[in-house]
Amino acid sequence: MNSITAQLLAWYDAHRRDLPWRAPPGARPDPYHVWLSEIMLQQTTVATVRRRFPAFVARWPDVRALAATPLEEVLAAWAGLGYYARARNLHACARVVAERMGGRFPASVEALRRLPGIGPYTAAAVASIAFGVPVAALDANLERVMARLFAIDTPLPAGKREIAEAARALIPKERPGDFNQAAMDLGATVCRARNPQCDACPLRAHCLAHRRGIATTLPRKAAKKPKPV
Repeated sequence: MNSITAQLLAWYDAHRRDLPWRAPPGARPDPYHVWLSEIMLQQTTVATVRRRFPAFVARWPDVRALAATPLEEVLAAWAGLGYYARARNLHACARVVAERMGGRFPASVEALRRLPGIGPYTAAAVASIAFGVPVAALDANLERVMARLFAIDTPLPAGKREIAEAARALIPKERPGDFNQAAMDLGATVCRARNPQCDACPLRAHCLAHRRGIATTLPRKAAKKPKPV
């Protein structure tokens, strides 16, 4: 295992966030919980989902229960989370999994992406966390960590390809889901977009952006095109 990966996982073992959808250390994650949390977290804060997730799974403990519920009830329970298209896709996806897949989520990224409401990131997150598929789940946190770690200054979105390649080089065959969650946690709590806590970072000795004093400038965003007059 790459030394950077090993140090990140060691940090995660000691500092992982306690989130209600995560399985305890050593336990097998529930694909339904992983999928549900990722859909809820799209454009909604962790703090909000942390509060709402337990009641949601208490009401619908598995994908079959969710699929059997009228859409109107799901939309009502979704109130306050915003972007109701997510709730509609959530219900549609649950019905496909329950009715066509025997209530079991597929394990591959390709099969997951064919389900309603599941894009590249969500498919990678579910595949890696729930099924141990060694694929990087590129959210904003992981992108920021990789861009700084390797001083990737190609502006986004063009820089996403380099960032993805860097992440793929580090993703371990063992614990790929923990790797993704570790990068998410590091980006959310230490390698923050503003005021990064470099002195507390387990990867600072490897971080090219920290070494060059440019951490706060990465990842770069493409300049906005001037509006026509």
